[in-house]
Amino acid sequence: MPANLTYPGVYVEELPSAARSIAGVATSKTAFLGRALRGPVNEPIEIKSFGDFARRFGGIWKDAPLGYAVQHYFANGGAEAIIVRLANGGSAARYSLTPESGVDPLLLDAASVGAWGDRLEITVDHQTRDTADTRLFNLQVIERDPDSLGVAAAETHRNVSLSSASPRYLGRVLEQESALLRLPAPYPGSFPAVRPDDGATPATRTANGSDGNALVHDQYDDASLEGSKRGIWALEKSDIFNLLCIPPYTRDTDVADSTWAAALAYCKKRRALLLVDAPASWTTKDSAVTGARAFALARHENAALFFPRIRAADPYFENRLESFAPCGAVAGVFARTDATRGIWKAPAGIEAQLSGVAELGVPLTDAENGDLNPLGVNCLRAFPTIGRVVWGARTWAGADALASQWKYIPVRRLALYIEETLYRGTQWVVFEPNDTPLWAQIRLNIGAFMHGLFRQGAFQGSRPQDAYLVKCDSETTTQADIDAGVVNIIVGFAPLKPAEFVIIKLQQLAGQTAA
Repeated sequence: MPANLTYPGVYVEELPSAARSIAGVATSKTAFLGRALRGPVNEPIEIKSFGDFARRFGGIWKDAPLGYAVQHYFANGGAEAIIVRLANGGSAARYSLTPESGVDPLLLDAASVGAWGDRLEITVDHQTRDTADTRLFNLQVIERDPDSLGVAAAETHRNVSLSSASPRYLGRVLEQESALLRLPAPYPGSFPAVRPDDGATPATRTANGSDGNALVHDQYDDASLEGSKRGIWALEKSDIFNLLCIPPYTRDTDVADSTWAAALAYCKKRRALLLVDAPASWTTKDSAVTGARAFALARHENAALFFPRIRAADPYFENRLESFAPCGAVAGVFARTDATRGIWKAPAGIEAQLSGVAELGVPLTDAENGDLNPLGVNCLRAFPTIGRVVWGARTWAGADALASQWKYIPVRRLALYIEETLYRGTQWVVFEPNDTPLWAQIRLNIGAFMHGLFRQGAFQGSRPQDAYLVKCDSETTTQADIDAGVVNIIVGFAPLKPAEFVIIKLQQLAGQTAA
């Protein structure tokens, strides 16, 4: 604000800069939905490695493809993932602790549904900071490893109380600090009148945990889930994701058409790309051609389909080769390409190697690839020396017959990246005075962001004016717009399209003489 001018002299004021830096959003944060051994249900949890997944969700589970997809993702270069655990039924194990006196026991539940909760051992002691306070106690819980019976995890919660007025109220402490236990909600009956007895032996398990049944489409796409932010819509509680993977429901059950349709609609809303696995029934080139022409998923630029399935080592079955959906491995290749080359580089080619993939479910020739590529099916191929690679970069709207401007994955993903970045980076514009100074600031800030992409090689053209444009002035925003509270910004870019077909022409020059 202006200085209060009271004395003759020099006054120094700091003025805010008109430049507001626009930082690009993440490009390859991948969301996974599926069944897991443990962990919160219908809650998006961010992880940074497969080790994180093993700790939070139990790791590989032979009955659920989710763990394998996440493993393939990180093995191929993935860095950030969001996991949404879904469950079809199931229950949490329940334990009972006898109080020192009185009738009502203290009931405790495993932190999430699943049979894993049957392996807990819970004890208490009274070596608290105030031994005279009969409501304070220490709670210890150990989780046993199912194979070795050693300690897999252990927690100690000291000086906790059953009084909701206490800053160490057990319910709040477990909710915020424990990965193993929760108080039942709602709590059945009443808390013990005094603290639980000294636990010379573990608490008694009064109800076993259950993993529930295999998932069906209702856990993903039922219309009733949207309002409560469950199923696919649990991702509403996540700030951003760029890729969505939905592994098969089980090893033998493909994702239902209704789930693909709901997932695509949601990806359109969130400016994300849906990675679609070809059905397991596509076991030959001919069945893939027939299946692609009849596939129920609407042709849209926010989806991409990959064929065939991959064969990789299964740690649950002594590392013998098993068949898996490719979405996790492909998403890892996307992330690796983004990190090394940029989102404008097609995640395909000899650099797009599939790590940990020993074989492909259907070996394809060039001619067979040539039948599938025009249909918008991205093929996985095996080449001598190079190995297994992603050999296609088309969106599901990329069939030749559609002539879509969003034919290629890198073009579509770059557009989504720019849209999401500018959506977040221009929030400061809202409620600013809508006139020439604001328009100039908008051009300056968005132009700086676009020029940064140009310098990184994201666009066609050797000059900025050939590569992108940012227009916001009296031509884009008329007086009628101003009266309606609208400011219009036009941003254009010249995308780089992949060299999908390389043609080499040879000509013999034998017999020619110099002039």
